[in-house]
Amino acid sequence: MARLADYFLVVTYDLDKRVEGEGQGRILQRFPEKDWEDSPFPQGIELFCQPSGWQLVPERQPASFFVAVLTDINSDRNYCACFTFWEGLDRLQLQKAEASEVDEVDEEPAVVQSAQVFAPKSLVLVSRLDYTEVFRNCLGLIYTVHVDSLSVPLETVVGNLLTCIIPIAGGSQINESPVCSLEKVPQVLACDWLLACLQRTITLGAGDRQVIQTPIDDSLPVSGTSVAQLFRQLGIINVLCLFCAALTEHKILFLSSSYQRLTDACRGLLSIMFPLKYSFTYVPILPGKLLEVLSTPTPFIIGVNSFFRSETQELVSCCYCNTTDVTILLCVCVKQRAVIVQRF
Repeated sequence: MARLADYFLVVTYDLDKRVEGEGQGRILQRFPEKDWEDSPFPQGIELFCQPSGWQLVPERQPASFFVAVLTDINSDRNYCACFTFWEGLDRLQLQKAEASEVDEVDEEPAVVQSAQVFAPKSLVLVSRLDYTEVFRNCLGLIYTVHVDSLSVPLETVVGNLLTCIIPIAGGSQINESPVCSLEKVPQVLACDWLLACLQRTITLGAGDRQVIQTPIDDSLPVSGTSVAQLFRQLGIINVLCLFCAALTEHKILFLSSSYQRLTDACRGLLSIMFPLKYSFTYVPILPGKLLEVLSTPTPFIIGVNSFFRSETQELVSCCYCNTTDVTILLCVCVKQRAVIVQRF
C-alpha cells in the first residue's frame, strides 16, 4: 500500500524577486508542512512548475497540465503533476513591485498603465506513483472547486487526496462489485467486467469518482498510452533507432513545444526497454535554467522545450528527437556520423 499523493502545494509568481522582467516562483501553500520520513520533500520544485521561466503575459493563457519527474539522491523518482492557470494582476501590485526595483523614488515605474498582465499559478501534486490521468483529474477537480466556488470545502478535497491509500499492484481491487464470478456475467459484458477487476475507484468528496487501474505486478511499467503515441508520432523505424541508442548508452534529447508530450515520449521509451532498467540520468522535462546538465559526459534521456533548441546545437554524439505537430525529426549520431530521418 502507498499514498496516492505525498504532497500538495500551490506555487505562485513572486513579484518581490523579479530581475529584468523575469520572475521566480515561490511556494504559497504546502500540505503537509512537515516532510514524510519515507518521502522527503523535493527541493527546487518551483523551477519545474514553469520550465521555460516565470513570465508575466499580456493575455490570459489556457490552463495546462504536465507531469515532471524528479529523482532524489536514492534514485527514487517523484512524479510532480503540475496544473497551471493564469490570474490577472492589478496595476497597484505591479507598481509596488516596479517601485522596489528602481533606485530613484521619483522615477516612474516601467509599467504600461492601460495593460493588464497575467501571472501563472500552479497546483502541484507530488507522488511516488505514476498515474498521469488520475493526477490530471484530481488537480482539475481542485481547480474547479476553487474557480466555481462549489459548496465542498477545499480543505476536505485536499485532505481526502493526501490521506488516500491505494495498493501499488495486485490487479483486482474493487470490493463493491456484487459479481464475484465471471460465470455469472453475460458474455457481452465480460470485457467490461475484466477491466473493472483491474480498477479501483476512489473519491475526493466532491461528487467525483476517480478510477485507478493498478498493474498486476509492481515491476511492470505504467505506460498508459505513451508507447502507442511514441510509435504513432515517430514511426517504427525511428523508435527502433531510439531503442538501440538507449541500449548502447547514447545521449537522447527530446525536443517538443508540449511538456506533456516530452514526458509521454520519455516514459514510452523506458517502457519498451522493460525488463531492462535505465540507470542513467532521466529528466523528461528539464528547466531552461538547468540546461548545463546537457554537458554531462554520461548518457541521459532528457526532454527540453523546443524554445531552447538553439542552445542545444553544440551537443555532440547526441540523439535528437524533435516531435512537433507537423514535422517529426530524428537525428541519431553514432560514431561521428549522423543519420537523419525526416517525416512529414
